[in-house]
Formats: sequence, C-alpha cells, structure tokens
Amino acid sequence: MGKMKTVLIGSVESSKIVLDAMINNAYPPEMVFGLDPQYSSNVSGYVDLSVIAEKHDIPCMTFRNINDQACVEQIKAISPDYIFVVGISQLIKEDIINAAARGVIGYHPTALPKYRGRAALPWLVILGEQESKSSLFFIDEGMDSGDIIDQETYLIGDNDYAHDVYHASNEALERMLERVLEKLKNDAVEATPQNEDEATYLLKRTPEDGRIDWSAASDDIYRLVRATSRPYPGAFFFYKDHKVIVWEASVHPNTKYIGIPGQIIRSDSGTIDVLCMDGILRIEDYETVADFRFIDGNKFK
Repeated sequence: MGKMKTVLIGSVESSKIVLDAMINNAYPPEMVFGLDPQYSSNVSGYVDLSVIAEKHDIPCMTFRNINDQACVEQIKAISPDYIFVVGISQLIKEDIINAAARGVIGYHPTALPKYRGRAALPWLVILGEQESKSSLFFIDEGMDSGDIIDQETYLIGDNDYAHDVYHASNEALERMLERVLEKLKNDAVEATPQNEDEATYLLKRTPEDGRIDWSAASDDIYRLVRATSRPYPGAFFFYKDHKVIVWEASVHPNTKYIGIPGQIIRSDSGTIDVLCMDGILRIEDYETVADFRFIDGNKFK
C-alpha cells in the first residue's frame, strides 16, 4: 500500500499542532497551505505555517482565500487522500471537498454534535462548562456536522481564562492525533455519524459582545472577562474619554458599599474595585485606549 497523501490547510496554533504531529510521526503532508501573514490581523492566535514547512522542506503555498482557483488547482494536482482543514474561519467549498479521495478532516474544540459553530472557546467559558472534547470529523456541506473520527476530553477550571481553555483543547488535540495519524497511515479510519437530535449551535461573537454590563451578576461579568481575554479582544467598558480593556479580574463579596453598579469603590496603581449588583469586581490587569466618547460623571457606562 502506498503512502496516504495528505494536505494541510490552516492559520493558527491548532494548525501548527497538526503539522508538528505529522512531522513527528514521520507522516508529513504533501503540501501546506497557510494564511498569508498580511491577511492575519483579525486572526486570534495566528501562526505562519510557511516557516515550519520551509524548515522541514515541505512545499508550502500561502493564500488569502483558500477557495481561490490557484489553490484549488494546486490541491487537485496533488490528488490527496485526506485534506486537513484546521484553524481557518473560511468555509471550504465543494471543489476542495471533492478533491480529497477519502475525505476532508476538520477540527472543532467541542463535544460534537454539541456546540457546533462559532467562537467555541469563549462560549464554553461564558456558559460555565467544566468539561468539553476536542473533535476531529469529516467536513461535509453542513456546519461541523460530518461524521466523527475521534474525540478527546479536556477539563475547564472555574478560574480558567480563554488562553487556558485554548491550551487544554490543543493538548487534547495533540493526544488524539497520535491515534488518528496512525489510522490514517494504515488506511484504517472509521467514523461515526453525529446524532442530529443532539446538535446545538453557537452563533457568532463580535468584539462589541465583550462590553461589560455592570448591572449583570458579578460571576457573569467575571466569566465574560475570562472568556474574552487574550488571545481574544477582551471585555471592556468606557470611562470618561477612554476605553478600558479588562484582561484579568476576580470577584469579591460586598458587605460595606452601597451605590450604583459600575461605580468605582477604590483604585490604586495596580487594581480597581468596581461595584456590581451582587459583589465587587476587582480589575487586576487592564489597559486603556483613548476613545473620545466623553462620558460625564464618575460612573462606568
């Protein structure tokens, strides 16, 4: 049996994990397609795959849109058995799906069919999930709806930030790839259809969704801070002529202060205590950005 030919398409840390695993398992792809750095400004956790590919003498092509004719023709010329599409937000069109003799493999950091869709890691934190799974599955015409190849569990702690969940899901992907790549090499991949009755969908999040509502419960605000922290754009509010981005915070009980949610209780060089409906949010890491929406008074909006 000849070598199963693969192609990898990606742009972020999870894409790098797949490429590293393929190299370490002596199963490098025939070609790597990486998002061109000049189009990476809005990609959280961007990784330039061409650097790794060139280091290991793997042919590489950069792209702006993976569905461009030049990319499609290059993929068809390779005639891959499998195509890995990991860590890009662009939808793969039929031309590429049909170019893989045995299928296109996608990755999603949730326990599919639960939580298909967008912004999975921030949503997991916002929803207070304590356990999830990294999933490898065959991409079809739907949204994260194809047959499941393998899954690996990871845990989410009560105080984990987005980057903690990001690392945990990537470590689960790494563990799972050991099994899956071995099956790929031996043409022994099996997949299980998803149960459509159990499918749920995560809708798109935008940076504006990180705006803090000080009338919310302090635990909810704390989850929002953790969910939108690095590598995401951050939870934020406006104060006078500045936008304040909150990267780290903690929740504390309030037995002394009466006021309006959003008022500053105290601040020093390192922290700011803000009154919430049912407690105090202590802001421990933040940055300010000039935003000339002048706001009167001493209250967060």
